[in-house]
Amino acid sequence: MTAPSPASIDMIERLIGFQTVSRDSNLELIHWVQGYLKELGVECLLSFEPGGRKANLYATLGPKDRPGVLLSGHTDVVPIDGQEWVTDPFKVARKGDKLYGRGTCDMKSFVAIALAMAPDFLKANLKTPIHYAFSFDEEVGCIGVRHLIEQIRPMPVKPKACIVGEPTEMKVVIAHKGKRSYICRVRGLECHSSLAHTGVNAVEAAAEIVAYMKGMARERRARGPFDQDYSPPYTTIHTGLINGGTALNIVPKDCEFVFEWRYLPDDDPEAIFAEVEKYAREEIEPEMKAVDPSTGISFEEISGIPGLDTTEDAEVTALAKALTGGNSTYKVSFGTEAGLFQEAGIPTIVCGPGSIDQAHKPNEFIALDQITACEAFLTRLKDRCAAA
Repeated sequence: MTAPSPASIDMIERLIGFQTVSRDSNLELIHWVQGYLKELGVECLLSFEPGGRKANLYATLGPKDRPGVLLSGHTDVVPIDGQEWVTDPFKVARKGDKLYGRGTCDMKSFVAIALAMAPDFLKANLKTPIHYAFSFDEEVGCIGVRHLIEQIRPMPVKPKACIVGEPTEMKVVIAHKGKRSYICRVRGLECHSSLAHTGVNAVEAAAEIVAYMKGMARERRARGPFDQDYSPPYTTIHTGLINGGTALNIVPKDCEFVFEWRYLPDDDPEAIFAEVEKYAREEIEPEMKAVDPSTGISFEEISGIPGLDTTEDAEVTALAKALTGGNSTYKVSFGTEAGLFQEAGIPTIVCGPGSIDQAHKPNEFIALDQITACEAFLTRLKDRCAAA
């Protein structure tokens, strides 16, 4: 195995050292990257969240009057709360052929390798530019990249292709599921549990909706629609959080739960929600309101990420295959910002170092051979962009 370049390792170590958990600011990292690129003569454009605590970075290496290839990655990482780490999660630890640290896999290594190669990109006298797009708050709904895309839209010259560097073991991913997440709030009526018939039990009402969605999930598992290229090959429906009640002898007034579906490109997320809401409105709410009209059920969408569905014969797919040296393409169940770039008219695939199996876990790591493979991928991209 060819060893990764010291520049890539050094950059990974530096980026992991910035504690950019989604709930915290990423400005220290962004400003460092901005300074690093400025020293190389590269101008950066920043776009901020409304409060100014977080920012995206967009930069172009090479000519600005031609559409280029966009390398996209997020700068935030998931929390370490409650996880048992053997090493300091914000300091890279090398053990054997692996680098450990929060974000090594998901997905600061891709960002770091791309940045480490910036001097080589610039020396190559690129004919086709290479763009960087580094965003905030991907882990909580691809929030930051939406601001970045709006920044790109009015530009006279836009990227002609996008590579999102999420961990795929350097395999070319042309499609992924979409995601919708919601919170449901149930307002009941409190009373003493010995007089339960005079109250409205918010927990039980919520539980009936959750159980109904479990039935919907079983139906899709059994009858589809199916796409065997995904694992699992059907749309999933999942309740992740539920909270309600105050004491056993009090009929609970309030309950809320958070749920999501990860849907196939051919499944309709609006229809899924409509079915859930219809059940709540027609089967659960009337019984509640018959006891007290002030009770009820509300839904709020938390986030939505469109699926990605790039064709096998797309130019960006052919490019990615050439850069990996492989002929196969894949579909994955996890979501990325790729669908948002595709919606904005930028053909997109997903291909990056590391395995999704390591993402979000304690003792997250990336194997050194994945770093080397990513370097080779980006070197081939450099050579192609220098040639035409």
